[in-house]
Amino acid sequence: MDRIGVIGLGRMGAAMAARFAGQGAPVTGWTRSSRAVDGVPMAPDLAALVATSDVLILSLYDDAAVTETLDRLLSLEIAGKLIAETSTVVPANLTSRADRFAATGAMVVDAPVSGGPEMVAAGSCGFFIGGAADAAARAQAALSALTDRIFHVGPLGTGLVMKVVNNALMQSYTAGLVEQLQVAARAGLPLETALKILCGGPAGLPMVRDRLPRILGADDSVGFPISGVAKDNAVFRRIAAEAGVATPTLDAFAALLDEAKAAGLADADIAALMRRGYRDA
Repeated sequence: MDRIGVIGLGRMGAAMAARFAGQGAPVTGWTRSSRAVDGVPMAPDLAALVATSDVLILSLYDDAAVTETLDRLLSLEIAGKLIAETSTVVPANLTSRADRFAATGAMVVDAPVSGGPEMVAAGSCGFFIGGAADAAARAQAALSALTDRIFHVGPLGTGLVMKVVNNALMQSYTAGLVEQLQVAARAGLPLETALKILCGGPAGLPMVRDRLPRILGADDSVGFPISGVAKDNAVFRRIAAEAGVATPTLDAFAALLDEAKAAGLADADIAALMRRGYRDA
């Protein structure tokens, strides 16, 4: 069994490391902030993590963190290892370094996650893998401790594009939902009534159904903050722009997110955006 090293222990990285440990997989974690995860051994530095791991899983916040870490990995002994980049960033961070990783004898895949920390913990998240067949097969074997929803979608970089297609559609749905909840509010429809009818029919999405308590104000926990949604939105629009595709819905959603952040909701769950749309109608 491959030894797993998780680089980055934020919300997603910590959830993956904990899930690996809970499934009995040999896992070690490391993060620049020295954050610890209960039940997961911590490496003192990146070099030590690399030396004791066969598969290195990156779960980092943005392009800058990913590019810095990839370049640090290229300076270490990584022959025979698999690097799986699960962060939501532009594909070029990895594809532009593919030849350099190949020259070291390492394998690389992009394998972004579909679903939040709670889905990782429950084993119901998904992974979209981009990369060569042998690297993808090895990644699937390693990630199988987290979920059985793992898809090899094509060559290196296509996993991230699939993540864009999937999650950008959810953002587009959220933008439409905020708009239509304003219509419901002005007609006097109770928020709970409108949402329960939507979630019980063909117009509903599990993403909204699972957030009902948060939208209705009964649960103030944060699954995915508005600041994180905004960061992903910017990545999605960059990738679409590079493909020559206009994204008016995502652009409009970006404006909604900016308004919410300006209102002090950057750290609130995305459910607060839906509730705010109804309340402020």
